[in-house]
Amino acid sequence: MNSFLEQYVERITGLDMEASRAEAVYIGNLTVPPGALGKLESLAVQLAGITGQIKPSFEKREVIVMAADHGVCEEGVSAFPQEVTSQMIFNFLAGGAAVNVLARQAGAEVVCVDIGVNNDISHPSLVSRKVRYGTANMAKGPAMIREEAERSIETGIRIVEEAVQRGVSIFVTGEMGIGNTTASAAVMCALTNTEPREAAGRGTGLDDERLKHKIGIIEKALNLNAPDATDPIDVLAKVGGLEIGGLTGVILGAAANRCPVIIDGFISSAAALLARAISPEAAAFMVASHASHEQGHRLLLQALDLRPGLDLDMRIGEGTGGVLGLTLIDAACRIVGEMATFESAGISGSGAPEQP
Repeated sequence: MNSFLEQYVERITGLDMEASRAEAVYIGNLTVPPGALGKLESLAVQLAGITGQIKPSFEKREVIVMAADHGVCEEGVSAFPQEVTSQMIFNFLAGGAAVNVLARQAGAEVVCVDIGVNNDISHPSLVSRKVRYGTANMAKGPAMIREEAERSIETGIRIVEEAVQRGVSIFVTGEMGIGNTTASAAVMCALTNTEPREAAGRGTGLDDERLKHKIGIIEKALNLNAPDATDPIDVLAKVGGLEIGGLTGVILGAAANRCPVIIDGFISSAAALLARAISPEAAAFMVASHASHEQGHRLLLQALDLRPGLDLDMRIGEGTGGVLGLTLIDAACRIVGEMATFESAGISGSGAPEQP
């Protein structure tokens, strides 16, 4: 890693365990049977550890949609043409995509970042941070050079730093890039030693024959580029994507600023895997929103040791599942913020320990 990343990663420390313990004790005094709130309890404890607050709240939230193109699309690994990336960006900016609809429901702002689209796009609301015009075809050589991979991560970090200055306190990962399930599967295989046939899914809707072809392309890229599993930057550079690198930076940036980061689907989880490889402490700040219907995502979540809050058979990407995860965040916060304790409600408890 370059000096910027090395110095930045040093800022990432673990959870505030004292706050987590205090939260667990407080939840134990709420007017429900012990453990009855399930995952919401563990989420509340995690949020307390992240923020240091027993009753946290997250008023300003952003979905960071990183957009980039992939040279591997030349190999016919997607059911949609590459120009759909640019077309969907304008859909995001017009507020018409699925993530926009769900973000409005959740009170979140969608920020779209051009980190590597393969043509010039201009729009007043677009954040233009292009590292390069799409990746190279990883089936013929490295997707990008190492310096570009590092710059993509730095870009994500800087996007978060700017958002924190605006008062944002929670982030959702989102992405757009035709071909990015291929790159994400390759990253997963390189870092976890998973077979491509287990990692690769149908993406935008491949039939059996084209899925088999996609698996073959991933195998070819891995064999040709030989990414070093002990070096996450090398993996990103050789078989990753610019938006994957950008999301890796978003996750690291959120962790360094002690903000929760909600991980969306398969592509976002591949970025989370890279972020954890760069900084193991960053994992404590990740919240898995849902289990995607994309093949390999459950295995990827297992590798990350993350338990998804939702299972809706979704495979849209964009940050849609992550935005829905904000509902769980809000629920956990309201439970500890508004629910009565046995003492305040005058109810006989179950012998739960007193609040410190």
